[in-house]
Amino acid sequence: MARIAVIGAGMGAMAAAARLAVAGHRVAVYERTETYGGAVRRLERDGFAFDTGPGLLTLPAVYRDLFVKTGKEPLESVVDLVQVDPSTRHVFADGTEADLPNASRAGVVSALDAALGSDAGARWGDFLVRAREAWDRTRRPLLEEPLWPNWSVLADREPYPSVPHKKLLRTRRAGTLAEVGAWELRDPRLVALLESHALAYGLDPRVAPASAAVLPYMEHAFGTWYVRGGMRELARAVYERCVARRVEFHFGVEVTRVLEKDGRAAGLELADGTVAEAEFVVAGVAPEVLSRCVRGTAVREDGGVPPLSGLPSRITVLVALRGGRPEGAAHRTVVHAQDRERELELLFGSSWGLDARPTLTVLRPDDPGVVPGPDHEAITLTATVPAHADRDRPASEVYDDHADALITAAERAVPDIRERLLWREVRVPADIADATGAEGGAVPAPALAAAEGRLLHPANTTGLPGLFTVGGWSHPGGGLPHAGMSGALVAGLIVEGPEFRGSQ
Repeated sequence: MARIAVIGAGMGAMAAAARLAVAGHRVAVYERTETYGGAVRRLERDGFAFDTGPGLLTLPAVYRDLFVKTGKEPLESVVDLVQVDPSTRHVFADGTEADLPNASRAGVVSALDAALGSDAGARWGDFLVRAREAWDRTRRPLLEEPLWPNWSVLADREPYPSVPHKKLLRTRRAGTLAEVGAWELRDPRLVALLESHALAYGLDPRVAPASAAVLPYMEHAFGTWYVRGGMRELARAVYERCVARRVEFHFGVEVTRVLEKDGRAAGLELADGTVAEAEFVVAGVAPEVLSRCVRGTAVREDGGVPPLSGLPSRITVLVALRGGRPEGAAHRTVVHAQDRERELELLFGSSWGLDARPTLTVLRPDDPGVVPGPDHEAITLTATVPAHADRDRPASEVYDDHADALITAAERAVPDIRERLLWREVRVPADIADATGAEGGAVPAPALAAAEGRLLHPANTTGLPGLFTVGGWSHPGGGLPHAGMSGALVAGLIVEGPEFRGSQ
């Protein structure tokens, strides 16, 4: 039985802690803030409750597996997990709307044909077939196995298949997600539908590899799910599972150094000078935080994947409304940008800027647990923004103005949002930075193949033996499911050793 110190109480860190405790280890978690969950937070005010991080879950099997492997109670016994249907309502730039059913290829094809015209559904359906091929080729090495030592095989090979080109009498392979849209989908509304999945993770579809097709495929294949009471309930359930397995939590404690002895990790030094000895250290923190704690040792081993840089952040507007949620309202609506090129240039170009009419996600949960009564509604608006504010104006002023612009943009989905408005609160990149320690409030994307490894994440092992990394900034990357997977990988590497090759 080993002593294991975990830095941070994010979802990946807690997933690892619970699995390691069940394996018989003594696990202690040290979290610099006063609560668990990392970016999975909640704001409560006047009887309203809002998720300030992720609002929906894909691949719930990851957390089902966690609960099965760490105790007799299944996930559904501790949270109320419901499938969202329709999965998404899309409001396109030209005013066209389409409701896409959850996890139904035939239903999606029919809905797109009805909304966008004959053949639109068939093109999207054919795309999903190719996206599944990319998924099948990359699922194990990207999600279920530790990062291969020869990770460059994943970096060099584009798993998205070639497509026959009728006029050229040959096949051609898309190199980017934008090329998939332009060559195979063609309709600008289908392109917007495709690219919205990349934008939600802060990825520029013009440079994101074609393998990013797995992002919409995951939603299509495994569905979109909501936890009643908000996604914070999932974090609570994972935390309570850790406590039940005798994981110790220390909140309000800052780790200043990872201790080394005989060339391997030996514990932690805390801000008050206290030393916590351990045979293994698991770090669930942003790279820059870990770099400050590991002195004189390169955390990422030589030959590691290229460092991620320039990732955007998010702005979230929490809106309390008078009047109940109308019948027929979609849980999630994506309001697409009016000008795709302008949005992409402001997000990913050389000059900083905020698009007043960006791609906007509107969440309207049908959940009495998040409102003070049936005559109120809680709505969350989320958009991707650059990770750093305009340095010529105070950040609070910039984002306050942008929040007003997002409420205006949301009128395309909720026409009476302003006349029903009671109050609003804004969560900006600085709030994400405070919760996670990530510079500028950057949000990590899921790992993707191809693109010369730019969207792979560092291995869970490090250049310091005995030190492992977990969570969105390490393999297999960002997102709630990926965080849970990283916890499983780290636990496997510690329990079974370097020969661990993932779940079978």
